[in-house]
Amino acid sequence: MTTITDLYPTRGTAEVSTPRQDPVVWATPGVSGPIQPSELRGYDRDGFLTVDRLLTPEEVAHYRAELDRLLADPAVRADERAIIEPKSQDIRSVFEVHKISEVFAELVRDPRVLDRARQILGSEVYVHQSRVNVKPGFGASGFYWHSDFETWHAEDGLPRMRTVSVSIALTENHDTNGGLMIMPGSHRTFVGCAGVTPKDNYKRSLQMQEAGTPSNEALTELAGRHGIKLFTGPAGSATWFDCNCMHGSGDNITPFPRSNVFIVFNSVENTAVEPFAAPAPRPDFIGARDFTPVR
Repeated sequence: MTTITDLYPTRGTAEVSTPRQDPVVWATPGVSGPIQPSELRGYDRDGFLTVDRLLTPEEVAHYRAELDRLLADPAVRADERAIIEPKSQDIRSVFEVHKISEVFAELVRDPRVLDRARQILGSEVYVHQSRVNVKPGFGASGFYWHSDFETWHAEDGLPRMRTVSVSIALTENHDTNGGLMIMPGSHRTFVGCAGVTPKDNYKRSLQMQEAGTPSNEALTELAGRHGIKLFTGPAGSATWFDCNCMHGSGDNITPFPRSNVFIVFNSVENTAVEPFAAPAPRPDFIGARDFTPVR
C-alpha cells in the first residue's frame, strides 16, 4: 500500500501555518484557453478571477426558474442533499445539484465554465462538489471564514491544492446582502486548524461550521497582511477562486435575496484518498468518489 505524504497537516493539538507546496496555476505553457495570460497572472497572485457577464439575462432567468422549481419540490426538501436553515427552516443549500437537475448539469458542461477550470488546473477535471446556495432576505445565515481545502483535505482526502471553485450569481450581489469575501493572496498560506474532527461532522458543519475554522489571531494576521475583497456584481457574474483562499460571507438581513450556483472542479490527477484528519470520508454527495471527467 502506497503511503501518501501529508503536505498540509491540520486538526492537531495546535494551529500551524504551512506555506503552499503546490502551484496555483497548473496550465501547460503554450496551451491556449479562454483565460488570458494577464488574467492567469492575476489569479496566481490573488487567488481569484471574476467575469462580470458570464451568463446572459435570459440564461439567468432559465437557471433561476430551475432553482425555484427545486425549492418548491417536496422531494428535494426531503432529500438528505437539501440542507435546512436551523431558525427559519428554509432550504439553505442543495448539494449534488448537477445530478438532481439536468439543467444545472448543462451548466457544469458549459465550455465557458468547464474550459476555465481545465485551463487553471492543467488537466481534465471532475466535479468534487456542486450545490446551489440560497440566501433569502431577512436573516439567512452566512458562512464563517474558512479555507475549503482545509475541509476537503481533512475530511474528503484531497491530497494537493489542485482544485478550483466557481460561484455564479443568480441574483444581484449587493455590498449589503451577504456577498462573498476573500482575502487576496491568502491562498499561499495553509492554516492547519486545531482540534479533532467529530464523527459525522458534516451534519453540523453544513449549517454552521466549527471544526476547521481558524483562530481569531490567524484571521487577524491574514486580514492585516492581505486585506479583504467583497464581491459585488449583477446576476450572471462569476468568480473562480482557488481552493485555499480564506473566504466567508455574512448574514443576509436585507430584503434582497442572494443565490448562487457553486461548482467545485478537481483535477483527475488529484483524486481523493482516505481523509487526512477525519474518522471516515464524508458522503459522496458532499465529496465525490466518482472521478469521471466532465465531458
